[in-house]
Amino acid sequence: MVFASPVFLFLFLPLSLALYFIPGTKRAYKNAVLLLASLFFYAWGEPIFVGVMLVSILWNYRCALGIDASGMSAGRKRWLVAAVAFDLLLMFLFKYLVFTFRNLGLLFGGTGEIGFRIELPIGISFFTFQIMSYVFDVYYKKTAVQENIFHLALYISMFPQLIAGPIVRYETVAQEIGVRKETAEEFALGTERFIVGLAKKVLIANYMAQVADNIFAQTGMELSVATAWLGAICYTLQIYYDFSGYSDMAIGLGLMFGFHFEENFNYPLACRDIRDFWRRWHISLSRWFRDYVYIPLGGNRRGKVREEWNLFTVWLLTGIWHGANWTFIAWGLFYFAVLTFERKTNFPQCLGKLWQQPLRRIYALAVVIIAWVLFRSNSLPEAMAYLGNMFGVGASSFADGFFDYYISACCGVLLAGVVFAFPIVPKIEAFLARAFADNPCAQKRIEVVRAAILLLLFALSVIVSVKSTYNPFIYFNF
Repeated sequence: MVFASPVFLFLFLPLSLALYFIPGTKRAYKNAVLLLASLFFYAWGEPIFVGVMLVSILWNYRCALGIDASGMSAGRKRWLVAAVAFDLLLMFLFKYLVFTFRNLGLLFGGTGEIGFRIELPIGISFFTFQIMSYVFDVYYKKTAVQENIFHLALYISMFPQLIAGPIVRYETVAQEIGVRKETAEEFALGTERFIVGLAKKVLIANYMAQVADNIFAQTGMELSVATAWLGAICYTLQIYYDFSGYSDMAIGLGLMFGFHFEENFNYPLACRDIRDFWRRWHISLSRWFRDYVYIPLGGNRRGKVREEWNLFTVWLLTGIWHGANWTFIAWGLFYFAVLTFERKTNFPQCLGKLWQQPLRRIYALAVVIIAWVLFRSNSLPEAMAYLGNMFGVGASSFADGFFDYYISACCGVLLAGVVFAFPIVPKIEAFLARAFADNPCAQKRIEVVRAAILLLLFALSVIVSVKSTYNPFIYFNF
């Protein structure tokens, strides 16, 4: 089930809210409604694989209890290894087994073709990393073990963030699962956040997807330089608005039910370098790898050589986490190479003068756009061919009729996508709040305008989503 679908907007969500907010019901009832709704939400698209998720919950629940009950270090480690081995094996079987057999076939002189395929459970990487973080935190005594399996199941399967994150830490919601207070104010804030995310997905991401898909489908043909760059830019905007839109909707839905999820995006396209980009993009994943891979490996505490190896490992795993394709591995290692270059040369931080600041942003955006070509391409040869077109190698010309057609068709949405990728709206809101701090009437008018804009965005999003074909979120695949 997709957040942007009419079924979710006008059937599933209203019914879930109506059952959840029945007056006089206790917290146990509300948790039961939310858990059953979440399992139904996942089973809607994955009727078989909901069992896989439940088995994962049961196994990790038992292992966490074993960790907590083991007084000796060796016993704790055995339970930890049992949990992590099961989780990684589960991901490998569903996500990487076919990829491994294909590459082994090629390595030993075969065609790489195999006689079977394995369907990928939607969001398996997200809920697996989420439950692994819980087990790690119990092992490191950062959080208390959860003895109520239904509470743990709710934490893992909660439908707002189940499919594509953010990767919620157990400690973030542990107290709220047992004790939380839903308020009208936070419900309103959650509704606003959900509408903003819906508009990002439906009004910008889906439109950018049409242009990007059409241009990338021409890989192997002669593209002009301008057309190739336009396709890469459109995909950059598509994946940003698609993924951040989902995170906005997840955070908004969480607020409606009384949960507070951490932010997952902070205007990453406004970055000044690649380190800054990864402090702003998919924040929950970056923190996961920092806390559960980089720091346990030793971080930067064991010398420069070990630090480089640890960073290499993190970025290799980051690429692998995103998918079973050499393009994802190349994407992760590309970022490792760029970040290593930045650390060793202090570039572009050395561009410290005021007039040099735009150069820093241009550099960062260019690197990000190039990286997304690796991410988007079906194979490394396709990625190299497309990147070659972007820099004139094999390109038909600087610009062509395709570029004129696509830029004229998408210029309005493209401009909106570029503008709203920067913190323009928060700055306008902050300015208005300061300017009319002592004028209650003006503040009310601003709120009316704000509400009208949100209603308009919601209406437009619904109209477009009803008319459009099925368009799932990109990160459903991971």
